Amino acid sequence: MDFISIIFLAFGLAMDAFSVSITRGLSLKCNIKYALIIALSFGVFQALMPILGWFSGMHLQSIVSTLAPWIAFLLLLGIGLKMIYESFSTGGDDTCQIFSIRELLILSIATSIDAFAVGVTFAILNTSIITPIIIIGIITFILSLIGVYIGKNIGHLFENKIEILGGLILIAIGFKILLENIRF
Repeated sequence: MDFISIIFLAFGLAMDAFSVSITRGLSLKCNIKYALIIALSFGVFQALMPILGWFSGMHLQSIVSTLAPWIAFLLLLGIGLKMIYESFSTGGDDTCQIFSIRELLILSIATSIDAFAVGVTFAILNTSIITPIIIIGIITFILSLIGVYIGKNIGHLFENKIEILGGLILIAIGFKILLENIRF
């Protein structure tokens, strides 16, 4: 796979993490430290999942191609519903709202499941994985950091409706992943 194709692949894989970063940035009322944690988590998982896919290779290809979209959908649906539920709870203070570690891990995994499938594809095509994982991780990190920044800077315009919007976006991403990958 040539360098330009890897760049485009990395941008495509990073779009889910970018979208989720925007939704979290919408309700983020903290400093750059938390934006870096979010971006680092998404970048690391986007880089690690192709490695796992690579090692799984052809042995798990049929299982991965069948279950991965459903797993991603269910994880994003759960987090999205949780965000919507939390939007109706009393709150609205200016305290720092960040991911719990569990929530961050779930979102990192859910947004990088397609990268796992790419790793399986690399194994099938007998493609080197080192350069792609570095590029995928860096691009995802940068786009996620930008996403949190964008969300944080427009979040004040919407006040308490942000959690609902974020939840709906996560659910929509889950449906998108499911519809793009299941066969009827």
